[in-house]
Amino acid sequence: MTKPLTFAVPKGRILDEALPVMARAGIVPAAEFHDKKNRALSFATEGSDMRIIRVRAFDVATFVAHGAAQIGIVGSDVVEEFNYADLYAPVDLDIGHCRLSVARPKDAVNSANGHTSHLRVATKYPNLTRRYFESQGIQAECVKLNGAMELAPTLGLAGQIVDLVSTGTTLRENGLVETAEILHISARLIVNRAALKTDERVGALVEAFRAAQSAAQAAAQAGADA
Repeated sequence: MTKPLTFAVPKGRILDEALPVMARAGIVPAAEFHDKKNRALSFATEGSDMRIIRVRAFDVATFVAHGAAQIGIVGSDVVEEFNYADLYAPVDLDIGHCRLSVARPKDAVNSANGHTSHLRVATKYPNLTRRYFESQGIQAECVKLNGAMELAPTLGLAGQIVDLVSTGTTLRENGLVETAEILHISARLIVNRAALKTDERVGALVEAFRAAQSAAQAAAQAGADA
């Protein structure tokens, strides 16, 4: 008997936008998926034997890269941070837009990096952060935080932060100013490379997402032209 496919989706900001995209591609979670009180991590789908797992965004990439899930959705920030060789991101889903940016205290914004060769930076993205500052000729000592990034400069943990920014409101409320954009981010469909080569169902899903995105873009363009 053919093993069911596993589709990994992230908890948090992308999921609400991802569900309509998934539906257009024919993937609809069972009703219990939408029950806020349900603590389960694995769910059935309507009309197929596919399972959906709901995990943290960074874990989506890990499950797919190692073949525990064959396909999933995650932000391009996660794809770029881990850069797994076994991960392929064939479709930009045009949702979950934000940016990965450098920020520092407002009163230090005019204090440029100048000839500084070393900085301490608080971030959830040490690999992307190091690569960015290396491109500026600066060695970044990354302090790994998973949240409350904005507190790091105030409490003297790091002089700057690298974090996701959408509207910039949280930065402003914490006395920080965005000084550089490292990466524009959107959600991507990701697949395991081996599964794509060996399981035709994975390839069919990729094409279903591509077709759904093309139709959505065509509809949006038609609306704009009307």
